[in-house]
Amino acid sequence: MSLKKSFTLALANIMYDKMRSLLTMLGIIIGVSAVIILISLMNGMTGMMTDSFEELGLTTITVSTTNRGGSRTINEDEMYAFRDEHPELIEGISPSCNLNMATVKVGTTSITTTATGVSEEYADMKALEIESGRFLEFQEINAHRKVCVIGTYIQRELFGFTPALGQNIKINGNVYQVVGILAEKDDSTSGSADDVIYIPYTTAVRLSRTGTVSSYTLTAVNQDKVTPAIEALKAMLLEKLGDENYFRVSNMLSVMDMATDMMDTMEILLVCIAGISLLVGGIGIMNIMLVSVTERTREIGIRKSLGAKGRDIMSQFVIEAATVSGMGGIVGIVLGAVLAIVFGNMLNLSATPSVGAVLLSFSVSVGIGILFGYLPAKNAAKLNPIDALRHD
Repeated sequence: MSLKKSFTLALANIMYDKMRSLLTMLGIIIGVSAVIILISLMNGMTGMMTDSFEELGLTTITVSTTNRGGSRTINEDEMYAFRDEHPELIEGISPSCNLNMATVKVGTTSITTTATGVSEEYADMKALEIESGRFLEFQEINAHRKVCVIGTYIQRELFGFTPALGQNIKINGNVYQVVGILAEKDDSTSGSADDVIYIPYTTAVRLSRTGTVSSYTLTAVNQDKVTPAIEALKAMLLEKLGDENYFRVSNMLSVMDMATDMMDTMEILLVCIAGISLLVGGIGIMNIMLVSVTERTREIGIRKSLGAKGRDIMSQFVIEAATVSGMGGIVGIVLGAVLAIVFGNMLNLSATPSVGAVLLSFSVSVGIGILFGYLPAKNAAKLNPIDALRHD
């Protein structure tokens, strides 16, 4: 019997009892839908996470130092000298000093936020966009000027609709002139990327409790140079400070790799859980096909008596099982794709089903139909035609 004829007979048998066929497909539909939804949502979460890390900068390296009572220290000049010695590794550098819980005031309006002391290179390192005005300049860093660049949240809270550029604000009682306003990056709410104030790090150090720079932000030339740059940094810091417990070097790329590995492991785990539904669906197909063989025993006997061979009978039932499973897979893919998009919109994720996930789900569904349809098909092929014709 030709493949086309077997497929036509399979469709006819499926349409003969639509309700039973639908119930047979149900396990496959649920399993495939679950796989599509989970893979799509996990891909969306991975994409969102990657975008977040890219905003922070995958080439960014952070160095934190602590004296812990030791006599050795490292200063800004030494860090800048390291950058100058390794131009093939390091592109930008900015000392960093935070004024946490700083009180920022304009007139009678005041808010509490964090003011960050940085260098003039920080804007390029972090790809900050200036909406109006400019960023900090080298002369202002060198002269310890009291100037600042603010985010849109600070502008809105302290100035409302009045332009803040050129105005003065008080940070912990000290008057600073606003020389630049950053373009909106987030939603201009407290704690967002727009809730920022940048001041010269030299000024921030004078106002800090420690009076020293204990953190540095560096950018590697590219992602391939991140690891060599970290190794060179650690070697230099170990030589200067004498103990690796006195410093810590971290970067976004390694953190992202760790997070991606965790997400991949979680995706595999969730897909395996969803695969249980496919297994249950396969068992359901096998049970229904066994029932179908029993119900069609007389038909099998007639076909064998007319010259049909065992392989013809087997191919008919295997193709029928694969067709049932494949149709269930198609319905599951469509349903899963729709639900993935709906859930993605609810969670603000880009959860579009990938071609790979669709092909994998369909292939698995058809494979399960063939696998679990084999036993009933084998039993049907082994039936004695005389006994089959006597079957009531």
